[in-house]
Amino acid sequence: MSPFTGSASRTEEWRHLRLTLDSGVATVTLARPDRLNALTFGAYADLRDLLPELARDGSVRALVLGGEGRGFCSGGDVDDIIGATLAMDTARLLDFNRMTGHVVRALRDCPFPVIAAVHGVAAGAGAVLALAADFRVADPTARFAFLFTRVGLSGGDMGAAYLLPRVVGLGHATRLLMLGEPVHAPEAERIGLISQLTEPGGAPAAARDLARRLAEGPALAHAQTKALLGAELDMPLAASLELDAATQALLMNSADYAEFHAAFTEKRVPEWRGR
Repeated sequence: MSPFTGSASRTEEWRHLRLTLDSGVATVTLARPDRLNALTFGAYADLRDLLPELARDGSVRALVLGGEGRGFCSGGDVDDIIGATLAMDTARLLDFNRMTGHVVRALRDCPFPVIAAVHGVAAGAGAVLALAADFRVADPTARFAFLFTRVGLSGGDMGAAYLLPRVVGLGHATRLLMLGEPVHAPEAERIGLISQLTEPGGAPAAARDLARRLAEGPALAHAQTKALLGAELDMPLAASLELDAATQALLMNSADYAEFHAAFTEKRVPEWRGR
């Protein structure tokens, strides 16, 4: 564990989600199957707080985000969130919307790959959680729906107007965010919203396999690749090239870079240490 984790100890129990840790892979499961894993204020808060905690820990190399039961996540709970927000003033509404944005930023900022294992519905905020992951592994039952305009809100909720055009292109993003219509697995794969399409029921296992593969790889290289993919989205080419050069110079001083050369010379598999 990093010596710079802060004064608080690791949270032992999360009230609104389920967390397991196994050999560098964290699995976070949204566990309200009776409500299609609809998000509550508490679920948002748990995700917001959990992700930075895992990032500080230093032992997590990959994370799988999934949902229990018939679907991934049906979005914000109609009663617990939409009904409750009708009674809030603007200041409280701003606090809530900033919290949902903090969840997305935490997914993008954590220094390990995040794999969304999607089956069934991924709607509203659930669709954005999957979108914010680095990989979306889905089975043929998956359907994505960015429903925000359907409830009278902007389609650009939780960073969707930033992330979605960068994943599927502006044309597809405009259609999905404006109309809020469901996108089923075959089309989602065709436009690039799905990273890997599995056999029926195969998304959780495929996501775990991918997470283990990533966790066994060069964690420092993965972390810097994710950081550069995020940072360079809005950079001119010259700035991107300079950032790439500085990053590679630092990584060329890493133990993993030296380990690759040693393993290649000795004709063996590298033992990646993430340092």
